[in-house]
Amino acid sequence: MIEVRPGGRRRIDRVLDPDYVADLDRLDLPEVRARRDDAAQEETDLSYLRRLLHGRIDIVRAELRRRETGGAESVVAQLASILADNAVGPAMGSGRHQNMEPSRAEAHRRHVEALVSDADLSDVSSLPDERLALALETYRDEEASVSTRRRQVQVVMDLLNEQIAGRYRSGTASVDDLLAAEGARPEQGESR
Repeated sequence: MIEVRPGGRRRIDRVLDPDYVADLDRLDLPEVRARRDDAAQEETDLSYLRRLLHGRIDIVRAELRRRETGGAESVVAQLASILADNAVGPAMGSGRHQNMEPSRAEAHRRHVEALVSDADLSDVSSLPDERLALALETYRDEEASVSTRRRQVQVVMDLLNEQIAGRYRSGTASVDDLLAAEGARPEQGESR
């Protein structure tokens, strides 16, 4: 389960701290953007972790289904199809476009592997039914926890995005200022 530690130093602890979005109108625009980007990175990492968990859930469910129906083809032989089913299925989640890469991909992989340390999914057919059932329950519980935290982070991102948009609507921020601050705007007299 993903726990948030008040006063903790991890990014999720900071992003989900109520003070993170308190008094946003007192912060300068670069700080609001930095917080939004920090929250977006956390959401990207949580989304990646969710995808890892969904893959494992799909593998375990496929093996349980194979056993129930008496299927002869191994789950390993069906792996590409099993994992592709979610990729082409109906959209789940917020539908937000993510242009970031997970920052802690290897740590997330290790976390998911440690959840059910003795359930080797490379040979699911060798696991007894009770181990598979426990693995499925463990993965589902963790996925629910990750999804809850991801939704909470998305609420924070929405608040930060609304603060930024409100500043543009009110005229206290401008695109020209943004471009000048990023150095992307050519100096006067330079050709474009």
